[in-house]
Amino acid sequence: MALKKLAFIGAGSMAEAIISGLCQKKKLSPDQIYVANRQDESRLVELKDKYGVQCHSLSASVVKDADVIILAMKPSGAKEALESISPFTSKHQLFISVLAGITTDYVSYILGHKAPIVRVMPNTSASVGSSTTIIAPGRYVKNEHLQTTASFFESVGIVKHVKEEEVDRLTAIAGSGPAYMYYFYEAMMNSLKELKIDPELGEELVLQMMQGSIDLLKHTTESPRELYEKVRSPGGTTEAGLQVLANHDLQRIVSNCIKRAAERSQEITKEMSTLPENTRK
Repeated sequence: MALKKLAFIGAGSMAEAIISGLCQKKKLSPDQIYVANRQDESRLVELKDKYGVQCHSLSASVVKDADVIILAMKPSGAKEALESISPFTSKHQLFISVLAGITTDYVSYILGHKAPIVRVMPNTSASVGSSTTIIAPGRYVKNEHLQTTASFFESVGIVKHVKEEEVDRLTAIAGSGPAYMYYFYEAMMNSLKELKIDPELGEELVLQMMQGSIDLLKHTTESPRELYEKVRSPGGTTEAGLQVLANHDLQRIVSNCIKRAAERSQEITKEMSTLPENTRK
């Protein structure tokens, strides 16, 4: 679809990551990108100075005449924000929602018209162009809308197309997963402190070890079990460490972690996106 004006409602870290990717990949010029943020005008000044985008404190002036509107505000304020912009929007605009726990049907209900809405779930790795973004079409979305959405988010990583009913489950991996990686990394760094290893050296070793492991997983046909069994040797250091993990049933703990995150995602969606009975189909 031809695009002259892209509007962001919300100016947080995710909005900035997308703006940065779009500008770096020259998907759009800064004068085509408009950003609204009601609560922190200093943030708008920061984005304007950094990327040259057009910034306004009033959402209405930003969404008016926009071809695509990216909803990137805090989910807790979504209803109020959507109600405020609704009179200035139409069914001819494409809405891209990065709002966790907010369904496309709920956005349609608040807006009051049948605009196409694509629900997306990027992650914080978007800030360095390495996000895994899942995108799911709402009921009024056509292929051209999905192509436009995918094009935006390919500028900050890879894109996977899913059904909307899968989003809550996949959020546990695509959205929350990086936090678990950082948690594991933090634990490894803490162990290096206990071993009195130089932190600068330790950080370099741990980061490269993690990156190398990921690279090997990407390029091999062997299973994770086959790979760690190659490292393990009877009576060796790896076996000693793996035994501690097995004794604490780490794989079960991780599985429970992912399942609980998925359950919580579904709970949040139910809490935040429940429609009145007479609007459900």
